[in-house]
Amino acid sequence: MKTILLSFAFCFSLFVLGQNQIASEEKLLMNDSIQLPGTLTYTSELKTQPLVIFVQGSGNPDRNGNQPAMGVNINYIKLLRDKLNKNGIAFYSYDKRNVTKENMPYLLKSFVFDDLVTDVTTAIDAFKNDERFSYITLIGHSQGSLVAMLAVNENVDKFVSLAGLGEPVDLALTRQITAQSAQLGEKTKAHFKELKETGEIKNVDPLLISIFAKQNLPFFKNYIKYNPAEVIKTLTIPALVINGKKDIQVLVNDANLLHAAKPDSELVIIDKMNHVLKIIEKDSDNLASYTSPNFPLSEELVTVISNFVKQ
Repeated sequence: MKTILLSFAFCFSLFVLGQNQIASEEKLLMNDSIQLPGTLTYTSELKTQPLVIFVQGSGNPDRNGNQPAMGVNINYIKLLRDKLNKNGIAFYSYDKRNVTKENMPYLLKSFVFDDLVTDVTTAIDAFKNDERFSYITLIGHSQGSLVAMLAVNENVDKFVSLAGLGEPVDLALTRQITAQSAQLGEKTKAHFKELKETGEIKNVDPLLISIFAKQNLPFFKNYIKYNPAEVIKTLTIPALVINGKKDIQVLVNDANLLHAAKPDSELVIIDKMNHVLKIIEKDSDNLASYTSPNFPLSEELVTVISNFVKQ
């Protein structure tokens, strides 16, 4: 799909965080007919500063990391934004394409994994010549780790994989489902095999229909051809690989696979951090942290990313 960029700020505001004046611009980017509304924040008194572009994970998270329909209203992306802004790092994130209702007619016609990559490229193009920003770092979270890797081009200077898979998604999903049911794990493996070989799945197990519904198959067919560990090998820019020990969706082993594939990357494993970047003390608090705002963002995460981006 040809990428057309129509970027503009339709709202501008200024507010104070600590000693820094933080400017905020609401920006609408266009990837062909797809609307990507987002928020840019930066320290207004700095002549230049590094810019982070944040790429979300699976599902339909908005620019702040929320998915109201699923009860996720914990602002984990916004919390990271605010912390990095305080450290003199500009931050841009946008609503994933399947958040904006105006995009739905187009998505019903066609939606594949590579479309997410062109959305990131659209964001890169919006800022690559912006003199306010000294260089661009992509932070890809969860599924967004692979999306961001694939979007890296000559205008990107650094890459951060944040809770990103280290193996193809079909292997990861099969592993996750097998942990819940060995029988369904075998069914999942068989469904992915059929999809790879024939491009379709004729008889989907009813218990797996939420994954393998017919409308999802073009997306997965495109997605499963990528191995993140192979893709990260192609990057020639500095890379930081981060995972939390309390992450129950993406394992520390995934971070180890990415780091092993790119040995010159920096590997950081954060104690007590889970998939939504929150610190939890007990395993039983993991699911609660997805819906409750009472769990703090990892301060170590903020420090590690700030140091990497600014070094």
